[in-house]
Amino acid sequence: MILEQVGEEEEGPAGLVAPPANFGMVDAGVYRSGFPDAASFGFLRGLGLRYLCPEPYPEANAAFLEAEGIRLFQFGIEGNKDPYVSIPVDAIVGALRVLLDVRNHPVLIHCKRGKHRTGCLVGCFRKLQNWCLSSIFEEYHRYAAGKSRLSDLRFIESFDVTCMRDCMLRLIYRYHDCLQKSKRLQYDVR
Repeated sequence: MILEQVGEEEEGPAGLVAPPANFGMVDAGVYRSGFPDAASFGFLRGLGLRYLCPEPYPEANAAFLEAEGIRLFQFGIEGNKDPYVSIPVDAIVGALRVLLDVRNHPVLIHCKRGKHRTGCLVGCFRKLQNWCLSSIFEEYHRYAAGKSRLSDLRFIESFDVTCMRDCMLRLIYRYHDCLQKSKRLQYDVR
């Protein structure tokens, strides 16, 4: 996908702006991709994003984030091809909390290639959305482009969404302001 940038400085040849590799929309206000480079900054600027990155962030891109006032959420999930090293559940839960809070939208989830770490997080997000595993795995395979990891698929399959229940209820109450006495839900018990 390549878009023409209108009303801004030109970003490259003939004012064309390109999204980062493996870019896609996950849900309203939630996007995914590989690591953004200078050629994709104009595209991302137009989306008004916040970044959710599961890996250490290089200083080269930090200047772009600072200049644009983009908030970076990091969760330190290291890239690993070793099938016996597990993904930290706490990091995934923390990242899901950011995704579920609409005050953080629009948000871009990305890792180096937008395949494995991003795929695990999106897969767990899909489980919260009650997607069936076959659809979650199909999406993971589509973005992994033939480099699927069995350890990632096992992680997604075994991720227990009930650990997110309390977080989701707190967000619902906060978002709907249900914690105030005047706005608590009233149940008619007959």
